[in-house]
Amino acid sequence: MITLCVAGGTGQVGGELVRLALSAGHQVSVLSRNVPPVGSAKHHDGATYFAGDVTSGDGLAAAVAGADVVIDCLEGQFGKAQKQFADGGGRLLAAAHLAGVQKAVALSIINCDLSSFSYYASKAAKERIYAESPLQTEVVRATQFHGLVAKIFAAGARVGLIPAFKAVRFQSIAPADVAAALLEAAVAESPGKSHAEHHVVTIAGPETLTMREMAESWKSVVGSRGRIIELPLPGPMGDFLRAGHNLSSEQPYGTETFVSWLEKHRESL
Repeated sequence: MITLCVAGGTGQVGGELVRLALSAGHQVSVLSRNVPPVGSAKHHDGATYFAGDVTSGDGLAAAVAGADVVIDCLEGQFGKAQKQFADGGGRLLAAAHLAGVQKAVALSIINCDLSSFSYYASKAAKERIYAESPLQTEVVRATQFHGLVAKIFAAGARVGLIPAFKAVRFQSIAPADVAAALLEAAVAESPGKSHAEHHVVTIAGPETLTMREMAESWKSVVGSRGRIIELPLPGPMGDFLRAGHNLSSEQPYGTETFVSWLEKHRESL
């Protein structure tokens, strides 16, 4: 048993990670900007919750105190949160180092350093901060989540058109599979503090599908009457996806397929 501090432990992946870690018998503290109330879906019995903010540093010391490993599942998709994303990671690592934490693991995006898209660039910037940390660090790069693609389809279906980007394939992965990979990285044996190293691993979903194939599956599972329309995706993200930088040549890590995930979450789609 080890003691884990999950930063962003109320989010999509972080919540799954907290659940898995508790089930495995680990002690878990959760750092979140807002502490979820007892009895809510985001509150897991057995975890200790701390309110904190990596953009200011408030609450970090209390959250990481006594932890063996810090796992960073934080997100910063827009505005100030995105601009502060990498620096926030640095503050979290500094607090962990002062507290005597042995290891830090961060969630990132596959090949984020190959894109000029601002969100991906912020992920790459945080990766560089982790690489420079005196702690033992590991970055787990994941392919896009099943839910991201499903949201694109759902948004278009509201006006009767389900978008499928031309010449784009996805190897999407379930958040639960990503959480399992993060926990695996956290509990893996590490060299002593005098041999701090940085590692990057990439995980991907179990199948590679064209976006049109995924749109057809989504339409079938949710019963949408929208028409699938193939469109070019402009800009840095379109370049990234058409180049296949969102795909992995390594053995797939995820086990839950897109259709299986859709069927499991049918009521919330």
